[in-house]
Amino acid sequence: MFRPKALGGALTALVTVAAGVFIAAASTSPAVAAGTGTGYLHTSGNQIVDSTGATVRLTGINWFGMETDNKTFHGLWSNNPWKGQLDTMARLGYNTLRVPYSNDALKAGATASGINDFVNPDLIGLSPLQILDKVIDYAGSKGMRIILDRHRPTAAGQSPLWYTSTVSEATWINDWKMLAQRYAGNPTVIGADLHNEPHAEGTNPAATGACWGCGDTTRDWRLAAERAGNAILGVQPNWLIFVEGVSCPSGGLSNVWDNDPSNDEDCGWWGGNLSKAGQFPVRLNVANRLVYSPHEYATSVYRQTWFDAPDYPANMPAIWDKYFGYLYKQNIAPIMMGEFGSTLVDPKDKVWLEKLMAYTGTGVTGMSFTYWSWNPNSGDTGGIALDDWTNINTAKQAILQPYLIAPSGGTGGPTGGPTGGPTGGPTDPPTGACTATYRQVNAWQGGFQGELTVKNTGSGAVNPWSVTWSWPSGVTLGSGWNATVTQSGTTVTAAAPSHAPSLPAGGSVTVGFTANGTASAPGTVKLNGTSC
Repeated sequence: MFRPKALGGALTALVTVAAGVFIAAASTSPAVAAGTGTGYLHTSGNQIVDSTGATVRLTGINWFGMETDNKTFHGLWSNNPWKGQLDTMARLGYNTLRVPYSNDALKAGATASGINDFVNPDLIGLSPLQILDKVIDYAGSKGMRIILDRHRPTAAGQSPLWYTSTVSEATWINDWKMLAQRYAGNPTVIGADLHNEPHAEGTNPAATGACWGCGDTTRDWRLAAERAGNAILGVQPNWLIFVEGVSCPSGGLSNVWDNDPSNDEDCGWWGGNLSKAGQFPVRLNVANRLVYSPHEYATSVYRQTWFDAPDYPANMPAIWDKYFGYLYKQNIAPIMMGEFGSTLVDPKDKVWLEKLMAYTGTGVTGMSFTYWSWNPNSGDTGGIALDDWTNINTAKQAILQPYLIAPSGGTGGPTGGPTGGPTGGPTDPPTGACTATYRQVNAWQGGFQGELTVKNTGSGAVNPWSVTWSWPSGVTLGSGWNATVTQSGTTVTAAAPSHAPSLPAGGSVTVGFTANGTASAPGTVKLNGTSC
């Protein structure tokens, strides 16, 4: 079948998921102690490895907006600064950021919109590419990796082919070469997801959509991926080339509407069908650079027939094997599932997500992925962030958490679970207590932004941890992140969420906030009642 929608751009409905709420806090126990490796990445069989040969698993998230009319990341209009949002992603364990863009955002004179200047004064006047530069630099400082995703030719919407009447193949390739040159020498940016969700259009024999292995150079996505991938590698040979599937290998809907299932073509999600990649592989001029990147969704996107099969969900692994999993299981190439998600409103979707995550495997050798999406304003999936772009959907995060591998410069998710540390009850307060450092990030008329870092210098873990400080009269809390931050009178409390309550000996947490009033450093900082 097909996927009758376009994620990200024109989707404006805000989705509030009925789930518990938390804000990420730091932990020093990553889900798997591997991070994102050292230097540039390449492939070895079905694994992604770093410059030393160590295996790396990308466990990331999508943050869209640069492909829309805003031409930059959505949520910059919120009260949570852009750095605070990246801090949360990293602390939850997302080690990779997939960044969708349209070619419109790359044009000279392109203007970014939808930015809250009060909490993001460092973005004022910057172009979409300059904002992307800052996100890449900061994400890199946290040990995260970046995958660039050509999501749309224009902000108007997705396209079945990699070119349109207004955006040529030459423009597509030249823009990729520009990006490869712009970020050459910066190993935070690890590669190119060439074109988002090539898919079928029309019905045979008048198919006009993307095919795989059909040999028509105007429609064969496999051949186009080779042309673009090799052009990019000619500029930046260290990048990974991420190649999505199609929906129907013929590029048309074939016979799916003739009520005769015996001759139906094997069609799947837009970008999700790599069933012909084994027979017709993508051939790149630089060895060990190819990663196949299917998309996979649940009923909130489209109710595929397999969701109502009598043997659901036991039928799903065979379906995934057929569309993309065989490439991994036969050691042909790595899999990096570039998009998957759901609102989880339908109970079948929760089962689907649990089953899919188990299918990807546990530990560092499992399939890589980037969840769709961080954004709450994806109309048919919702996000990990809730509508305030600060609090988190705990129902989704709890399913993903055991499979997340924290970035090497960040901190992991909660302890416990299949790959976490030991669980336990509250521990005695440490002796020696804490140290505290404060950094003022920004200030503007009537307010400021800061970060308070508290380190547990005691002899044992603090569980659950809580940090308090005082502000002068007249200074009031605007927003907070990396803890549940509240204010009573002149006292501010930053409390650990239930998903990551422990602050181990030697561990630290950075609480970010915006405030109204005269810029003031926190005073009388305490960790669980003990002065720092």
